[in-house]
This record gives sequence, C-alpha cells and structure tokens, in this order.
Amino acid sequence: MTVRLRHFASFDLQPALEIEQASFPEPWSPGMFLGELSRADRIWLVAEGAAGRVIGYGGVMIVGDEAHLMNLAVAAPERRSGVGRALYDELAARAALAGARRITLEVRYDNEAALGFYRAEGLAVEAVRPGYYRGGQDALIMWGELPDVQRRVPPAGSEVVLAIETSCDETAAAVMRGGTEVLSSVVASQVDFHSRFGGVVPEIASRKHIEAIVGVVTEALDRAGLTLGHVDAIAVTHGPGLIGALVVGLAYAKGLAFATGLPLVGVNHLEGHIFANMLVDPDIEPPLVALVVSGGHTSLIHVPEWGVYLTLGETLDDAAGEAFDKVAKVLGLGYPGGPILSRLAAEGDPEAIAFPRAMMRSGDYRFSLSGLKTAVINHIRHEREAGREIHHPDLAASFQAAIVDVQVAKTVRAAEEYGVKTVCLAGGVAANPSLRESLRSALAEREITLTVPEIGLCTDNAAMIAVAGTWRLRRGDLLGLDAEAVADLRLD
Repeated sequence: MTVRLRHFASFDLQPALEIEQASFPEPWSPGMFLGELSRADRIWLVAEGAAGRVIGYGGVMIVGDEAHLMNLAVAAPERRSGVGRALYDELAARAALAGARRITLEVRYDNEAALGFYRAEGLAVEAVRPGYYRGGQDALIMWGELPDVQRRVPPAGSEVVLAIETSCDETAAAVMRGGTEVLSSVVASQVDFHSRFGGVVPEIASRKHIEAIVGVVTEALDRAGLTLGHVDAIAVTHGPGLIGALVVGLAYAKGLAFATGLPLVGVNHLEGHIFANMLVDPDIEPPLVALVVSGGHTSLIHVPEWGVYLTLGETLDDAAGEAFDKVAKVLGLGYPGGPILSRLAAEGDPEAIAFPRAMMRSGDYRFSLSGLKTAVINHIRHEREAGREIHHPDLAASFQAAIVDVQVAKTVRAAEEYGVKTVCLAGGVAANPSLRESLRSALAEREITLTVPEIGLCTDNAAMIAVAGTWRLRRGDLLGLDAEAVADLRLD
C-alpha cells in the first residue's frame, strides 16, 4: 500500500486518539499528546493512507546521543502491511540526523508481536522494569544502534523549502517548490516602530522578530496550503546583518530542524539578493557581475559561477540606502528615506546642484558616500542659514544623480573588464527607478543584459532566501545545529 509520512500536526490529534484508544489498555490522553507536540526535543510523525486518512503515528524523544521511542501505533486494518515499519524507520533516521546514536523503548513482557517487530529492527532486551505497567506487568527495556544515515534530499525540481529571513527589520518567511515556484511569501515590516527614530534600532528589531516569527512562519505555511510535514528542508539567513535579529531567525530555524529532522540550509543574505534575480529569469547563468545596493551594503561582485563570488569593491563608509536615509532625516522627510527621495527626484532637476561624484575616477571598484552625504548636509545648512527655501525635488534629484552616476559607471566598467554579458542588480536600492533605468540604458549600449527583481523582491524577503537555499540544498551544503549567526559574514 502507498503510505505517506509527514509531521504530526494539531489537526491529526483526533484520528490519532481513535487509534490510540483502540490499541492500548492505557491510552494517552489529548493533553499528553499536545504536551509532546509542543516540545522541541521531540519528533512526531503520522502515516497517511488513502485519501489522506491517518493510519498510524509515532514519536521519539532526543536526549543527547540517545533516542527514546515514546509511542508507535497503527490502525488495526492496516497492521502487518508495513506501516509500522515505515514509521519506525523514518523516526530512527530522523533521530540519527538529530545526533542520536542509540534508541531505546519499553515493551510489555508478553507482547510477542512487538518484541518480534523490534528484534527484527535490530533491538535487543537489555533490562527488565518490574511492575512498570498498570496491573503490575513488567516492561522489557530494549536497546539498539541507530543507522548511520545521510541526509536525504528529494529529486531536484520537486523539493519544498521553507525559508526564514530576519537579518534586519523585516520578519519574513516563504515556501517554495522546485527553486522557482513561490507558494507563499510573507513579510512583517517594522518600519512603523523605527520611523520615529529615523533608522533601525537593533534592540527593537530583535524584540519585534521574537514577537512576529511564529505567526509569520505559520501564515507562510497556511498560504501555501501545506504543513511542516510537506517541507523537505529549512533555509535561513545566518549572516550578514544585525546579530540580534539574525539570532532570532536562526534559533527558530534550528528548532524546527531539530524537531522535524529536516535538513537546515544556511544562506548568505547578499547571495539571497543576487538569487532574487532568478525569480525574474530562472535561466540566468554566470558569468555575471552583480551590483548589490541596500541600506547596509553597496558592493560590486563578480560571479564566475554560482557559489563563487569575488567582491570587486564595496563601500568604504556609508551604504547607498544609509545615505538616502540620513539625508531624508536631515530634511525631516521621514524613514525610510530612499522611496521618499526617489519620488521627489522624479520632479526635480538632477543638474540643479553640483554634488561630488566620489571615487568616480579612483581606478578601482570601491565606493564612498560619506563625503557626498556631508556635502548635501552642508548645502542644506548653508541654505537655511542664508534664509533661502530648499527646493526638495531639485536637491533630491541632484543627490540621487551623484549616487547613480558613480554606481552605473563602475558597474559598466566591471562588466566590460570581466567580459560578462549579464549584470544583476539587487538589494533594496535596486527598487530606485533612476538607478534601474540608467544602468539598463548604459548596459544596453554595450549589448549587456540587465536583470532586476520585481520591486517587492528588491527589499528583504524570504523568497530570495528560498531560491538560494534550494540551490545549496541540491549541493548538499548544509548547516549543523551548532551553527551560529555571523554579523559580518563574507560572501567571498
């Protein structure tokens, strides 16, 4: 018969109770099951038969390098059809993946069928626990070695990945199938909490991630119409970013991986931004050059092949998004500053004010925006001291042009020097219309293609982590449960 194993969810409680009550003289109560399902050190599975009907279930507890089989039952009509063996084998494999090396369980001394089953699985009686069961029956304690298993990866193109992103101030989760099909993408923004401060406050960001992450992940699964039992792997951003924010997402992902036995995949946040371009063009292939511009990063990266990254240059001080935010704050325009200044710039003259093009002719691929930011702030101060009204659209357009001109010039030069025919634009500032169109036009003159994610995929999201995570899953590039978040994780 065809049997499908998946994670034991709360809606499986009633059919499991019916099997439990029909199988044991001392059945578990609903409260006992619910208490078990909420534990991070447990692995619980159900077996589905025809029409998704629950026909069996089982659970193990992990303590260090030992696993304890707590319960295993199969509906009477399905017994001796391989369901129990499938459940046990999968529980044993997931326990081994979680670090367990031996497994133990108790069996009534007179339960010959169970004794025979577990002996066939390689377990042996090693002790007796007198009067363990109600009525005074003895329990035989059995022990066995767990298999030395390798993490099993589903066929490429069918894997379902749950991704989590918490590198800064967006709590995001997404579910993806096959590396291209986004089944759901949920983002909880903290902008309202940080706007009063004119920027992200790390402590607030961490607290808000803790408050939001359970609901965001649950909503992502619900929108996809799936449960954790349908998921093949968990991908999570483990750097770079705000360390407190990263820790929340990574700890939650590790807890899910431990509880389910699913493989855990770590994704570099910048790699996720680059891979977001595959959601626009799944056929994009290196070699390519990527310009990643956001609130925390401004980097030019050569990608000769996926997974190999050479940072050609990055900002020496402020990132592009950070510069936009600081200028908007000085003008009293609000946070985040990028979208506000971009809208104003559309109505202004980019040549109205001659702001400096920092490092335009430096001969390398590094950026510097601190001097430009200071020049803009000084201009604002001088105009105010002189009693002149500042024309916000002209200032925004001139400031924006000073940033865009340098980024376009260096990106085009890098593409020509490295002989690539594709450039990827990524990161939150990639949503800036002037940057997108200026770079597209300059590259088109040289017959170089520009790919840019949709606006919603430029800012931080988990769909981009799911794409990169699926690629890393196929390579077998996994994180251990002892992995730590790295605030300054390098892409290269």
